[in-house]
Amino acid sequence: MRNMNDILRQAQVMQNKIAKLQQEMGERTYEAASGGGMVRAEVSGRQELRRLVIDPKALEGGDVEMLQDLILAAVNEAARIARESMEREMNAISGGIRLPGMF
Repeated sequence: MRNMNDILRQAQVMQNKIAKLQQEMGERTYEAASGGGMVRAEVSGRQELRRLVIDPKALEGGDVEMLQDLILAAVNEAARIARESMEREMNAISGGIRLPGMF
């Protein structure tokens, strides 16, 4: 019975660490750029777009499709960075065990 109590206690400690990490990660920001810095995107650890900065020079050519591609590239890269950071942090807590629904 003692072993089961130890396992449950360890699981609760891990659960608390994961909840704290998710809170901290949600408050962090991750930034990526595309087009040589003409478009910069900032996302939260929850992968929510917080800020999008477009250099006025990106509008000079009038190529809307290029601008759309630059925006998508910057946003997707920032989200990828946030996701990979969360995965690294979660692996450190869980010892590499993939926990369903956590990331």
